Amino acid sequence: MDSVLDELEWRGLVADSTDRKALEAHLAQGPVTFYVGFDPTAASLHIGHLVQLMLVRALQERGHHPLLLVGGATGLIGDPKMTGERKMNDADVVAGWVDSIREQVSKYVDLDGPNPARLVNNYDWTSEYSALSFLRDVGKYFSVNRMLARDVVARRLESGISYTEFSYVLLQSLDFAELHRRYGCSLQTGAQDQWGNITAGADYIRRSTGDVVHGLVTPLLTKADGTKYGKTESGTVWIDPERTSAYAFHQFFLNAEDSKVIDYLKVFSPRSHEEIDELARQTAEEPWRRAAQHALADDITDLVHGVVQRRAAEAAGKALFGRGDLAALDQTTVKALAQEVGATTLESAELPTIPEALVLAGVVESRSAGRRAVTEGGAYLNNTKVEDVERRLTPQDFLHGEVALLRRGKKTVGALILK
Repeated sequence: MDSVLDELEWRGLVADSTDRKALEAHLAQGPVTFYVGFDPTAASLHIGHLVQLMLVRALQERGHHPLLLVGGATGLIGDPKMTGERKMNDADVVAGWVDSIREQVSKYVDLDGPNPARLVNNYDWTSEYSALSFLRDVGKYFSVNRMLARDVVARRLESGISYTEFSYVLLQSLDFAELHRRYGCSLQTGAQDQWGNITAGADYIRRSTGDVVHGLVTPLLTKADGTKYGKTESGTVWIDPERTSAYAFHQFFLNAEDSKVIDYLKVFSPRSHEEIDELARQTAEEPWRRAAQHALADDITDLVHGVVQRRAAEAAGKALFGRGDLAALDQTTVKALAQEVGATTLESAELPTIPEALVLAGVVESRSAGRRAVTEGGAYLNNTKVEDVERRLTPQDFLHGEVALLRRGKKTVGALILK
């Protein structure tokens, strides 16, 4: 049987680790307590964080004990970014985000089984330190020379970096040390950009206690052009359905590039090696079928939103372009469709004619083009062909009393929202 590290490497979940042989032997010796941290810099996690949760699930399934840390303390500071200083959020706001993220991560791990995950908050121990005790008990183990050599710090020196962000590495190292002391945690995982923080924590534990601990980081998920995966034109792909609907989420993964879709399947899908290899073959030989994209979108949407919402998202995708019944869609899905096509809110109390509605929805450029679409048989309201060029919208034309979907031909779609 392959080792857990072999499986993680095949899944594309290992970018680097401390001594591989030592880590492999450590994982093979018996259940290991490990941790991954999430700083509450927003009310929701995004799909970049989901990679970390997939790693947690894989290790937990092999019998290891996860600690999921939500950074109530580090979230008040913020890990340094390459692009500049982070905004300091109010403590009350961060506390609310902590609660939200704790609830989110709980969905992806087993909290009750034989090796249950434990949720922890670094504010519990960080708040107990005074400035003097922190400098004496933690700061003395860190070399400023090494801290200055960290890539993110070196890049920020010219533009400037605050002492607050410069010191972030000490806080994360303290987390590793406290979890090692309290729970016997001997492995920290995280994204590749956390490598410096993780190795600093391992070094702090070695220098202060003599104990050897381990670190493992996942690759940053990227598109074929090397840019970070998880961004759309409108922003981050969140795992909170209030921020990114099941429909938008499913569509996003349906559009995965052929050159990367198998990599994403390995990370996010529970499918076997054989199933993924077969999907890789189909992608190479029959790319027009987009079998791997459909498998990916279905599997990750099932994981994040559930099977019911995934099926609703599939139905919405078909209905939007005339291959399904829009009236059968629930209100949440209809509103998600409207948002995705860039709906326009009607300002006037008088409802428009169909040609006017096509213009307002961004489907045609002018009323004359709208009239032409109707007379040529290419104008649709909620997937029903409109033949009367003088027809005016009525309140009954708005699905769930809110949204009217306009279409020209097969692919040009827009929407109007009734206040």
